[in-house]
Amino acid sequence: MQHPDDVLFHKLSGVTTATLTTVLLKKGLRNVWIRGAFPLTPGTPRVVGRAFTVRFIPAREDLATPASWGSPKSSRAAIEAMPPGCIAVVDAMGVRDAGIWGDILCARMAQRGVTALVTDGVVRDLAGVLGTGLKVWACGTAAPPSVAGLTFVDWQQPVACGGVAVFPNDVIVADQDGAVLIPAAIVHDIVDDAVEQERFEGWIMEEVNAGAVLPGLYPPNEANKAKYEATRK
Repeated sequence: MQHPDDVLFHKLSGVTTATLTTVLLKKGLRNVWIRGAFPLTPGTPRVVGRAFTVRFIPAREDLATPASWGSPKSSRAAIEAMPPGCIAVVDAMGVRDAGIWGDILCARMAQRGVTALVTDGVVRDLAGVLGTGLKVWACGTAAPPSVAGLTFVDWQQPVACGGVAVFPNDVIVADQDGAVLIPAAIVHDIVDDAVEQERFEGWIMEEVNAGAVLPGLYPPNEANKAKYEATRK
C-alpha cells in the first residue's frame, strides 16, 4: 500500500534545496536552511523525510555522564523510537568538540531504516559511521563523546537546529547545499510550486547554454515567458 508521503517525497526528491529556499522565500519564510549541516560524503544523493527531533543542552556534570547512556531518557532510547523513513534532526547547539553520535548508534539507525541524520553538531568514529551507510549531514567530526560537552534532553520536541526552528513531522530536504526545512503545515502548498520552479530554471539554463543573455531572461520578460510557456504545451 502506498504511503501518503510517497508521491509528495518523490516530487521533492527532484527539487534542489537552492530552489526550495527561493520558493519558501516567496512564501515569506527566510530562516529555513540549517546552518552547519553538510554531507559527510561528497556526492551523497538528495534525501527527503519527516523530521524526528532530538535535543541536547549544555553539559551539566551531574547529568552528562557515561552512566546516563543507560537511562530510559537517552539517545539510545530515542533511536529505538525513530520510525523507518524519518530524518533524525539533532539539535547540538553547534557544539563541535563533542560527537553526538558514533558508529554504533548510526549502525542501529541504519538497521531501523532511518533515512538520514541531520545535525548542527558533529559525529565521532568517522570511519565506522561512513561504514554504516547512514547518510549524515553534520558540521564535521570530533573524538570526544557527547557527554564531554552536551546533555541529552528528549526527543520529538521542537528544537533549534542550526538556528532553524524544527518541529516533529516537518519535512526535511537535504542535498549537497545542505538541509532545508519545509513546515509540515505548508508542504502540500509549496511542492507543486517547487517542481515548477525547478523546471523553469532548467529551461533558463538551457537558454543560457545556448548563448542567451540574462537581461530579460532571468527574470523573464513577456517574450521569454511566452517562449517558456510554449515549451510546456
